[in-house]
Amino acid sequence: MKDLEKEGLVILKDDGLEGNVDEFENVEDVEKRVDEPAFGISFDSADEMFTYYKAYGKQKGFPVKRRTSKKGSDGILRYVTFACGRSGTSRSNPSNFSRSQTNAKTGCNAKVGGCLDEDGKWQVRTLILEHNHGLNPGKSMYFRCNRNSSSHVKRQLETNDRAGKKVAKNFNSFVVEAAEHDDVSFLESDHGNYINKIRRLQLGEEDANAIQRYFFKMQAKYEGFFFSMDLDEEGQLKNVFWADPRSRAAYNDFGDIIYFDTTYLTNNYDLPFVPFIGVNHHGQSILLGCGLVSCEDIETFTWLFRTWLSCMSSSAPIGIITDQDKALKKAIEIVFPNTRHRWCLWHIFKKVPEKLGFYQQYHAITYLLHCAVYDSQSPAVFEETWNVMIMKYDLANDEWLSELFDERHRWVPCFVKSSFWAGMSATQRNESVDVVFDGYVDSKTTWKQFVEQYGNVLRSQVEREYQADVKSFYPPLPRVTAFKMEEQIQEVYTMSKFQEFQQELFGKLYCDILKFVGSEYEVGEHVNIEGKEKYILQRWRKDVQRCHSRVKINYDVWNSTTEQVRYEKMCDAFAEVADMAADDVGSYKLVLDWIENVKKELPKKTDCGGSQPTTTGQGSCSNNVGSTTNEAESMHDQVPI
Repeated sequence: MKDLEKEGLVILKDDGLEGNVDEFENVEDVEKRVDEPAFGISFDSADEMFTYYKAYGKQKGFPVKRRTSKKGSDGILRYVTFACGRSGTSRSNPSNFSRSQTNAKTGCNAKVGGCLDEDGKWQVRTLILEHNHGLNPGKSMYFRCNRNSSSHVKRQLETNDRAGKKVAKNFNSFVVEAAEHDDVSFLESDHGNYINKIRRLQLGEEDANAIQRYFFKMQAKYEGFFFSMDLDEEGQLKNVFWADPRSRAAYNDFGDIIYFDTTYLTNNYDLPFVPFIGVNHHGQSILLGCGLVSCEDIETFTWLFRTWLSCMSSSAPIGIITDQDKALKKAIEIVFPNTRHRWCLWHIFKKVPEKLGFYQQYHAITYLLHCAVYDSQSPAVFEETWNVMIMKYDLANDEWLSELFDERHRWVPCFVKSSFWAGMSATQRNESVDVVFDGYVDSKTTWKQFVEQYGNVLRSQVEREYQADVKSFYPPLPRVTAFKMEEQIQEVYTMSKFQEFQQELFGKLYCDILKFVGSEYEVGEHVNIEGKEKYILQRWRKDVQRCHSRVKINYDVWNSTTEQVRYEKMCDAFAEVADMAADDVGSYKLVLDWIENVKKELPKKTDCGGSQPTTTGQGSCSNNVGSTTNEAESMHDQVPI
């Protein structure tokens, strides 16, 4: 800044007179205040301007937010606007009409705007001081823009949490240290949210044991089961990855396109779970590995991707679909530098109400946005429609839209359609994990319960694929055209993929308009070409023997105890005997008498439900290592969790 007075940052005594800090014997008696913004005051950076306006808002009693920013043709930031947090309008929610909003939007126009001058200074050029709502300086500490926790506070929170101190007492210790609630720059709920985040991989003893038992059982039963555990310097579990042998085999056929789903990290589930999703020859979602992560940073995602790549014989996918997370983007650039990275449209449009909802013409803006994205058949048409939307509704300074446009090659259909995506659509998130885990995971599922259900998830996946395999061979769907290519696709493609091809072919009909001038049209007619077409893809064929389908795994025994297996076998045998004896009275009595005699000879069951006590073995594994069955025999160090 040039000077305190010019910027409105002056130090006042308690009596309101200006002075210098050095003139006072007790610095604690000095009350720092800021003057009202004025045209022409300058700052060394846009961040300094924002810090000043935030301090002014805290003093006056209104929240502050970054509103717009704009870069020049040279890519340098040149214009910024900081506004009252109550600017814009709130979208009503009929289901929550009675819920109070502590920061409701009122369409307030108060703001300060600045631009970068030739001297490299930021000067205030736009200024509106009037608010259309009441101001409350006494409640400024509750505004989100004024709440923050220092690194020291976060470290102390973690220490107190490990010592067993509850969140309320943890927070009160900082209040006592600060002497007053108003002197604390964070809320108790902020502490609770932070503690919940750092606890993500601090599993309970039963959960940790369940995960270990599952891994060791799978390694003992099935060659090729892979898992890796990432430990921190203190030996605590940070991240986990695993893949069953069938998933590893399926990657050979269907590892070209991957959907990496992080939705479980951002919703109400307590499972920090990230699955790798592929698409099989029927277009069904299949699991190609699973991760359990402690946080969402570059280091974590890089470890997970490298581990997954090692599990899959270092064969990187052709394309990968994720959300817009910046840490994900960087990790993919590090581990998969040659892989085409696409953003999921589902995640982008989910953010539209949050990012654009405060505009008065929200519905008109979203209509043009959908037209640009879904109706544009070429990049030129998309850019033309997008520019119309930006100019018509004065959106040039909207930072979120600007970032989307800069990265349009990652998400707009007409930009990504030149690459193969295995039929993964804009709503792939809904079609992937929701299908695979539907009915097995909900918001209250614990890790112990998830591990117990994991075998059922995979068994259901195998059953769906098997049923689709059978359905693809008989009876065949009738052809709708005379094209030779339809007959060929009918013979070799799975039913679901043939249906997709058939719909596209039927819509195309028989002719294309090659060009036209005025009322004169040049039409090209399709003709049959003998022989096999070069456009038939191996991954959609139904007559290919897939290596993963020959990997035999009995998913029933994954989650069954020895007692359960015995019980099911006896029930099957009893049912067969009952069926044989039910039609004859003599046979019926013979079986019942035999059962009564056997019951007398069997040992009595104990109160805990079994005739003999059972023992549980303790598993082991090595630190930060992925291993297979042979490696499991040499593991001896217990993983501390």
